[in-house]
Amino acid sequence: MSPRSASVNEELRRRSRERLLQATIELVGERGYEATTLADIADRAGAARGLVSYYFPGKRPLVQSAVHRLMHLTLAEALDREPRTEDGAERLARAIDAILGLTRTHTTLMRTHMASILQNEGFIQCPEQQQLAALLEETVTRWGAEKPPEDYRMLRALLMGAVVALLLPGAPMPLGSLRAELFQRYGLDWKLGFPPEGAPPPRA
Repeated sequence: MSPRSASVNEELRRRSRERLLQATIELVGERGYEATTLADIADRAGAARGLVSYYFPGKRPLVQSAVHRLMHLTLAEALDREPRTEDGAERLARAIDAILGLTRTHTTLMRTHMASILQNEGFIQCPEQQQLAALLEETVTRWGAEKPPEDYRMLRALLMGAVVALLLPGAPMPLGSLRAELFQRYGLDWKLGFPPEGAPPPRA
């Protein structure tokens, strides 16, 4: 196989994988996890059923990869939004707002994702998760982290905890309160990022 042919095949595989991930986002968001089958996902993506198994060992890993891709794309879009900035505090504020915002725009999907992480398979470090991790670590580095790998893991833990608190059935925490706590921890002004309407919640 020529280098050109190999490059074309690699691009086709990348696009096929991305179509499956996007179809997963759409269907799980519409129907929920249990009501979405791998056959449904293949049909929505316009792919053969066997292609799903070729890329992913099961539905749960597929859903985790799909959500990690969504989080990465959402984060990248937030960081690149106009006005563009290299300011570390502003970029961290945008990152926090982007991830918390997914709980409003993709509630079913994010609840499914958090439940999936607590299953036996646990947290899957797929290529999409690694891309997300790299972008979050770069963000805390620009903010001024002294130990970027450790600070990234702490940020990830805090964001996951906040997402769970936002989605907790019957007792969700207000987004503004969770945002205020995270912003205080990182020394961020409330006006940075994409602040919700209204004044910041009063401190206890």
